[in-house]
Amino acid sequence: MFTKILIANRGEVAIRIIRACKEMGISTVAVFSEIDSDSLHVRLADEAICIGKAPASESYLNIPSIISAAEITDVEAIHPGYGFLAEDAHFAEICESCQIRFIGPTPENIRLMGDKMAAKKVAKKAGLPIIPGSLDVVATKEGALKIAKKIKYPVIIKAAHGGGGKGMRVCHNDVRLVGAFLTAQREAEAAFGSPHLYIEKYIEEPRHIEFQLLGDSHGHVIHLGERDCTVQRRHQKLIEESPSPALDKRLRRKMGELAVRCARSIGYVNAGTIEFLQDKHNNFYFMEMNTRIQVEHPVTEMLTGIDLVKEQIRIASGESLRKKQDDVEFKGSSIECRIYAEDPEHDFRPCPGKIASLNLPGGPGVRVDTHIYAGYEISPYYDSMIAKLISFADTRKHAISVMRRALDEFMIEPIKTTVPFHKKVLSNTAFLRGKYSTAFTDKLLEKNKGGGTK
Repeated sequence: MFTKILIANRGEVAIRIIRACKEMGISTVAVFSEIDSDSLHVRLADEAICIGKAPASESYLNIPSIISAAEITDVEAIHPGYGFLAEDAHFAEICESCQIRFIGPTPENIRLMGDKMAAKKVAKKAGLPIIPGSLDVVATKEGALKIAKKIKYPVIIKAAHGGGGKGMRVCHNDVRLVGAFLTAQREAEAAFGSPHLYIEKYIEEPRHIEFQLLGDSHGHVIHLGERDCTVQRRHQKLIEESPSPALDKRLRRKMGELAVRCARSIGYVNAGTIEFLQDKHNNFYFMEMNTRIQVEHPVTEMLTGIDLVKEQIRIASGESLRKKQDDVEFKGSSIECRIYAEDPEHDFRPCPGKIASLNLPGGPGVRVDTHIYAGYEISPYYDSMIAKLISFADTRKHAISVMRRALDEFMIEPIKTTVPFHKKVLSNTAFLRGKYSTAFTDKLLEKNKGGGTK
């Protein structure tokens, strides 16, 4: 087992990793940008090193500075968290070449499944259903038009390298496709350094279901159930829950087995997720694989009692999985609300600034993962998520009640947050019935503009 780990990240995920390390008796090294010198992860780590200025390109994405910090502090491993360098195969390779263990998948895993087209081919070969569309990069608008004619509109353009909605456009006709294709190419190039795109049949109003996986270096792979990530805005997840109200036992078993088969086929190591789209007829299709720990991992931890970050560390140190598939138990229901420093009354405009007062929720069935405190300055340089609020109870209905109560207790001034938006979601009839799709948020916001609440 490792004795010292560097955390190549910031904010709540850095604190999450520090907590796991402390409980395992592992020393931690935090890295931080100049603007993050007062961040809580810097205070909680055993050591801390400044690695650059505020822009991520000069700090949290600065590989030479991070490796230098790791060598100076003589760490044995680096945990990248999520975002920044978590899915950078080159960074993972550099870590290994410097005899520093990368706590995550192998560089080969990351590179293969980070290429959306290669990932689709892996999934298809493993027997997973895939969405009709191109199996190779589409380089020209003429090629795009040819594929659209074959699979029929509507279609969706996606960036071959990346996610988060960038380089993504839905098209319903040829005119829209031609214009959107060129725009998506430019956007993908700017966001991911690659203009490569592919095209799929657009599944209208689907559910977004992901399965949590763990694989060790001895060939064992298990899944820890699903998370329903359907409540989204601009392809960014806002609320996650498990178990999904859209799956029955048969469908859950089938999707889980296929997810494991796909990961096992490439010798996948460490934590990851296979993501599916499920249509209104309960057909499901492979969408992508995320080769890292997910923002929403606490939902799975609440249901299984398995600490995913600790498992990541154990796997990276060479240990075998401690549970077989039949040993994994699922109890209760859990929901996560991502709290962003954004103003939902003004198109979710970012709301950086200094926190004057703060009250975080607590009590039975409530977990808060956050890095903020009274007096903390929310920076405009990084992602605007400031907390993850998680509820847990014996039933979905009870978990919703706990979350509502927790949202009422979440008080922060003068920063605007998405708490009011989450309250609307958790009072919405469609959400309460579990009958919603990825179009849910847009419909809800549109109704609220018109004065409706349900």
